[in-house]
Amino acid sequence: MKRIGFLSFGHWTSSQHSQARSASDVLLQSIDLAVAAEELGADGAYFRVHHFANQLASPFPLLAAVGARTSTIEIGTGVIDMRYENPLYMAEDAGSADLISGGRLQLGISRGSPEQVIEGYRYFGYVPDEGTDQADMAREHTRVFLDVLEGEGFAEPSPRPMFANPPGLLRIEPHSEGLRERIWWGAGTRKTAEWAAEQGMNLMSSTLLSEDTGVPFHQLQAEQIERFRKAWADAGHARDARVSVSRSIFPMVNDLDRAYFGRDAGSQDQVGFIDGGKARFGKTYAGAPDQLIEQLAQDEAIAAADTLLLTIPNQLGVDYCAHLLESLLTYVAPALGWR
Repeated sequence: MKRIGFLSFGHWTSSQHSQARSASDVLLQSIDLAVAAEELGADGAYFRVHHFANQLASPFPLLAAVGARTSTIEIGTGVIDMRYENPLYMAEDAGSADLISGGRLQLGISRGSPEQVIEGYRYFGYVPDEGTDQADMAREHTRVFLDVLEGEGFAEPSPRPMFANPPGLLRIEPHSEGLRERIWWGAGTRKTAEWAAEQGMNLMSSTLLSEDTGVPFHQLQAEQIERFRKAWADAGHARDARVSVSRSIFPMVNDLDRAYFGRDAGSQDQVGFIDGGKARFGKTYAGAPDQLIEQLAQDEAIAAADTLLLTIPNQLGVDYCAHLLESLLTYVAPALGWR
């Protein structure tokens, strides 16, 4: 069995060809798609976070709304850029959203991806300390966030509070028990995957890696997962780790599918550059269900992961994205032993 969910980047554009023409459209359609995915038997509804773009940004109002409208599906992010976050306020937001959902929050966080603006985190009031860089700042924000999620008191209570305090130091409220174990790190390299394991975070790996060794993407990602699991075991964590991978998979079962994605049937890995270094991008899987079954059976990283997130073309609308999920769950997943 494998958990299967969707990952939406939440794009919107005023183009007449888009079903999502405004931020309002994207937010409301995201909720509706999560409801539809739960009804189809999918396991997760995840949302990308980007700043200064026509995409989903601050995730917690959306996560809370999805949590209130659904009852079983996991809800999460893939990923929140920790360079932009106040970790204490984020812990309050996350605790609230997790309690609303009944403990179904799965938060993917990371150092962040290339931005729309130069050093956008500075506009949010965050500047790396002297002698450090933006990656160090993101990891420090993460350290504080993980610490306060443990639920231990750390703040000195006022001797004259507005309301009576419990004894001892105070913690961030609301606190949601167990949320600390449901934090994932979006790792772009094998090394950062090992670091995530040492910190006790689950691994979230996307459709690109910011390194390239010349092997196919799925094999490089499988090596990343293997290193993560070894580092997890070496760290001696008491619980089992979880691993997710993202893929673009489009089963073509009707003429509309073939019109949208027929040109992607011969997709291959690509090598490019991110932040001045080589990066490997995974291919798109598009084809008839029997072709996809054969191809996906060879994907070593999917085989090694317990969770698969399908990147969806959200601008094609809720009904079509739900159709894609249903096609994969019905025609592809059972033959691969995922269902």
